[in-house]
Amino acid sequence: MHMDTMIFPNLPVKDLDAAKAFYTALGYEINAQFTDENASAVVISDTIVVMLLREEFFGTFTSRAIADTTTTVEIMNGLGVASRAEVDRIADAALAAGGRATGEPQDQGFMYSRGFADLDGHEWSVLWMDPSALQ
Repeated sequence: MHMDTMIFPNLPVKDLDAAKAFYTALGYEINAQFTDENASAVVISDTIVVMLLREEFFGTFTSRAIADTTTTVEIMNGLGVASRAEVDRIADAALAAGGRATGEPQDQGFMYSRGFADLDGHEWSVLWMDPSALQ
């Protein structure tokens, strides 16, 4: 049996229902099998599942303090997508759902990206790269 490498970013959230609504507004689905009152699995792709965990629950997995993402950046999550239009769709949906822009769009011709922070301040950079420029 072969299983592709997967990634499960775990994000602490203050309001699980609000966080789920934010990510579904971006067009992602919630996997109900891995969702309860403490956590929710947001399916980004076949190999990327973002786990939203209530802060209190998140804290049970670590002895370290949870970063205050209103004043610090813990990590910037980069998400590659298939087109410039998809970059804009996701970023526009994030802003419409209550997220905030984290800078100006970056257009370098062969690469286009936009950044946003979700409701809890977790930063995302959505980018498209022209495959022909990689050759």
